[in-house]
Amino acid sequence: MGSLLGLCLIIQLITGLFLAMHYSANTTLAFNSIAHIMRDINYGWLIRNLHANGASMFFICIYLHIGRGLYYGSYLFKEVWNIGIILLFLV
Repeated sequence: MGSLLGLCLIIQLITGLFLAMHYSANTTLAFNSIAHIMRDINYGWLIRNLHANGASMFFICIYLHIGRGLYYGSYLFKEVWNIGIILLFLV
C-alpha cells in the first residue's frame, strides 16, 4: 500500500508541475487558463483529470493503509506508528 501512496504522490507532483506551468492564479484569468489547458494543450484534459482524481486516490490509499495498519496491529510498534501519524498530519 505504501508503494501506491508513493505512486500517487509522484503522479500528483508531475501533473501539478505541468498544470502550474499553464495556470494563471489571477481571479480574472483563472477560468480562462483552465479552459486553455482543457482545450488547447495536448492531453491537457487528461493531465487535469489525472491530477483531480489522483488527489482522491491518494486519500483513499492513505485510509486503506491506516486501516491495514490497525487490522494487523502495527500500532504496537510505537516508533513506526508515531512516524505514520506525523506523516498523516503533514498531508
